[in-house]
Amino acid sequence: MAKAMTKSKVADYLAGKLDISKKQAGTYLEELANLAYREAKNTFTLPGLGKLVLVNRKARMGRNPQTGQPIRIPAKRVVRFRVSKAAKDAILGGR
Repeated sequence: MAKAMTKSKVADYLAGKLDISKKQAGTYLEELANLAYREAKNTFTLPGLGKLVLVNRKARMGRNPQTGQPIRIPAKRVVRFRVSKAAKDAILGGR
């Protein structure tokens, strides 16, 4: 399996494609991430990829895998990324 692209490799690729400096591409990636963090509470959409959404999980019962005893898992808010249909089709191929 191929290795995942690092942030510097992504910045290098974008710099070559967009004819900008690697530093500018790195700054763009940082600002995009900061914008996503700030706007995630309102649902942040990356067109063509998907969106970040906040989901409220209900409290539930679980099991301690070591002892098998039931434990209560409290309710909490989690961040989810929902992949768009266009991204699924491009990655997995149309059915």
